[in-house]
Amino acid sequence: MTDTVAPALAAASTAAVIATAPVAVQPARAIEIQTVTSPGGITAWLVSEPAVPLVSMQFAFDGGASQDPDDKPGVANLVSVLLDEGAGDIASAEFQERLESLAVEISFDAGRDGFYGQMQTLTRNLDEATDLLRLAVTDPRFDEDAIARMQTQTIAGLRRRLNDPESMAGRLWSETVFGDHPYGRPVRGTMETVAAITADDLRAFHGNVFARDTLTIAVVGDIDAETLKPILDKVFGGLPETADLKPVPEAALPAGGLEKTIELEIPQTVIQFGRPGIKRDDPDFIPAFVVNHILGGGAFSSRLYQEVREKRGLSYSVYSFLYPLEQAGLVVGGAATRNDRAAESLSVIDEEIVRMAEAGPTVEELDKAKRYLKGSYPLRFDTSTKIARQLVEIQRDDLGIDYINKRNGLIDAVTIEDARRAAARLYGDGSLYVTRVGQPEDAPEAANDG
Repeated sequence: MTDTVAPALAAASTAAVIATAPVAVQPARAIEIQTVTSPGGITAWLVSEPAVPLVSMQFAFDGGASQDPDDKPGVANLVSVLLDEGAGDIASAEFQERLESLAVEISFDAGRDGFYGQMQTLTRNLDEATDLLRLAVTDPRFDEDAIARMQTQTIAGLRRRLNDPESMAGRLWSETVFGDHPYGRPVRGTMETVAAITADDLRAFHGNVFARDTLTIAVVGDIDAETLKPILDKVFGGLPETADLKPVPEAALPAGGLEKTIELEIPQTVIQFGRPGIKRDDPDFIPAFVVNHILGGGAFSSRLYQEVREKRGLSYSVYSFLYPLEQAGLVVGGAATRNDRAAESLSVIDEEIVRMAEAGPTVEELDKAKRYLKGSYPLRFDTSTKIARQLVEIQRDDLGIDYINKRNGLIDAVTIEDARRAAARLYGDGSLYVTRVGQPEDAPEAANDG
């Protein structure tokens, strides 16, 4: 093994360990979370665990793709893939080389309502890792050559997805349900809008969104509070104090059901369905979460899986999930089936949703769902990355630092009356927003993908 190959292989191996290594923590309910505030006033939640020499940091800012310019969806997403393509006085190639040589992972992602970042590093490389993270967060370069390269990659991905049935169904569904609302625009943008994005657009987004007042941070691993405090100021202290976010209005969802179809010559029809749901801060969210598990979130045990796949063999996969956004609450689901059985599949889904709305779950179904949801919860906390990600989301949802300890109790407290009330609220009259891609028989309304 040559001297030039050995370090690269060692770095790659170390990076793989960082990505998959478990943290030797107790079950979720026993995780000890500290609130750490830096001298500069930046707050983070910390789970200190020295057993494994790794540190994972996750953070988020309010304002994701909903902050894109109205005529240029895709800006937030392009920012997310450019932040580590050079920062400060370090150009793209050198920045990537430093990350690789230190086995440091830094990545970013744009959602509809938030912009997320993460860093993972060995403890011994923490100083260098946080130096690079600081530059990426506070001083990205947005060089023209890097922008052009990432635009090309993004457009290539969009072109591949252009005729992908699931992507087509999802795009049509969002456009149909949300219309001109920011949620109706594609997070990744379109080939045309991505090509039109400039460095000024990227800098404007970064300047408006990246600020300390909407920042949430979680750190897990081989680090204590006193070590973390100056790191918080080093990485985030150079950001503006307040964000300049444009207001995002409440989404006005369509009244009643609707169906739209894109004709595509494929053997299967891809179906996406949904309807108004509830937001995360709704008092009925936990009962609704349990009810949705029974309907379509419980994989092999759900009603939809049993009725659509097991009893009738209509679809390999069928599912539903709660989709709470800041300005809309939804329940969404999907399936794929043969063209000649698409109408039957959708009819069965309709029937199960109406049945759940009218009668709710049985006591036996409720007890079984609660046992599963409580027992599986610790699986969300078996790595430092998972723990940090959960802590960021708990902060963003304003659930309280004791939520991990309370969560299973909240599940256990759901009564059959709670579940039936939530089912009636969640599924209402059973009407659905439906989009289909394929050649389903008796498609009610055709739509193009333009």
